[in-house]
Amino acid sequence: MQERTGSELQQIEAFAAVAEHGGFAAAARALGRDASVVSRRIDALEARLGVRLLSRTTRRVTLTEVGATYLQRVRAILGELSAADTEAAEAAAAPQGLLRLALPAAFAQRWIAPWLADFLAAYPKLQLELSHSDRFVDLVADGFDAAVRIGELADSGLVARRLAGFETMLCAAPSYLARRGAPQRPDELRQHACLGMPKARFWPDWKLIKGRQRSVQRIDAAIVSDEGEGLLAACVRGAGILPAPEWLIGRELADGRLVRVLPQWRADYDGAIHVVLPPGRLVPAKTRAFVDRLAQEFEPAPPWLRAPHAPAR
Repeated sequence: MQERTGSELQQIEAFAAVAEHGGFAAAARALGRDASVVSRRIDALEARLGVRLLSRTTRRVTLTEVGATYLQRVRAILGELSAADTEAAEAAAAPQGLLRLALPAAFAQRWIAPWLADFLAAYPKLQLELSHSDRFVDLVADGFDAAVRIGELADSGLVARRLAGFETMLCAAPSYLARRGAPQRPDELRQHACLGMPKARFWPDWKLIKGRQRSVQRIDAAIVSDEGEGLLAACVRGAGILPAPEWLIGRELADGRLVRVLPQWRADYDGAIHVVLPPGRLVPAKTRAFVDRLAQEFEPAPPWLRAPHAPAR
């Protein structure tokens, strides 16, 4: 298939304009060009095709037989180009089409899923495909429009927008502390039932900090799981002490189902939450709409720091 250059398309546009308006001067006004420019473009078109498309006299310009046939073809092409431009502009202005998102499962369940119905109601031409995984997907290779990432970001060419930071802290249910008592020092954690996640950075050693003090405790966990929501449910029911990020336990801390343990200490793992996009300056309207809506949830503060019954934005 022959590739068309910008100058060749300009030649075709000039030819169609002359045929439509019946002369070079009128075509030049319609195109916003000098008549001499229009004339040169048609001369170049006829020279490239090796055929005369227009018959010129001092008083009028008419189509040759070949020119009339050619005009029918190029009008269809120019019409399709115009329609494509319009469709692309509308797509840029109104979010629509398939939006593929890679989301951490627990985070999405708590802080994204609750507002997705309202989001789709606002953009009825949008479709969502959600992949819930804690692994770092390759946005470009796997064809995702955006991803939410928790923790440190690797140096890459991705476009990143920071949503919030968070602390990781120890917590337990009031029922557990009433039964076993609350530890007063980090080394007392070894006498308690603890809940651990092998895939977390704070396993099996719980590294705790208080100001400039550091404490490292090797934990023999009562329950070990690679699924955070399950451990959280066990913690709420009094199974033991759990180290967890604010975004996971913020709601339970706010409503009293959990309380902090060793509140002056926190896990030596501060993190951040980002939404990341594939590299490139042009962000599709569908992606921009999602990112803006997501960012609203973190303004002026992350949702887990708000009052338990604060109205949704």
